[in-house]
Amino acid sequence: MKTIGLIGGMSWESTATYYSIVNSRINTELGKNHSAQCIVYSFDFQTIEELQYAGRWAELEVELIKAANALKAAGADFLVICTNTVHKVADNIEKEVGLPLLHIADVVGEAVRNDGLYRVGLLGTIFTMEEDFYVKRLESRFDLEVLIPEKDDRQIVNNIIFSELVKGIVKESSKNEYLRIMDKLKRQGAQGIILGCTEIGLLIRDYDLPLYDSAILHANKAAKMSLIP
Repeated sequence: MKTIGLIGGMSWESTATYYSIVNSRINTELGKNHSAQCIVYSFDFQTIEELQYAGRWAELEVELIKAANALKAAGADFLVICTNTVHKVADNIEKEVGLPLLHIADVVGEAVRNDGLYRVGLLGTIFTMEEDFYVKRLESRFDLEVLIPEKDDRQIVNNIIFSELVKGIVKESSKNEYLRIMDKLKRQGAQGIILGCTEIGLLIRDYDLPLYDSAILHANKAAKMSLIP
């Protein structure tokens, strides 16, 4: 079994989700009392959030490379970053550290294409929805058309993530706002919805279009990858 290097703490809510899923999946696959070989490096999320909003991505990248190198030194065979947004610097981390990195957008894109869909709505942080690193990867690698919410709705989605979901706060009013925004994307032709923030699954669990929960898909793929000889 390969050892998974989890870069977490963005937030601890999603890190706990990843840890639970990878261990559950390994036990399902191997039986008995098997669990994942997994090393976790968890950040103080406040530091990560401040660097993101300040646009200090180069500094954030340096810290992530340090974390990834620590995981490598501890015996990790491949890397998994427990967030969508930080994949903005994922390619540089993989290059600098020299370990395979399981990119979350590739896992999501593969799942969408396997279902035969080509037009999807995307919910996530402002960075994930508005910048090129995520949307363009889905478009160029998987030939998907990605729809994002209107500007005001993007801000609502983002605010709920950072003020509620990263703390494990789940409100019915926030769920209703998300569903309203998802309905708009559906009317625009979305065939499915990508939950492109690893905390959104705490709030949205079902819908009348296919949901692609990035945390669940990513964690399950990591478990599967750890079992490949």
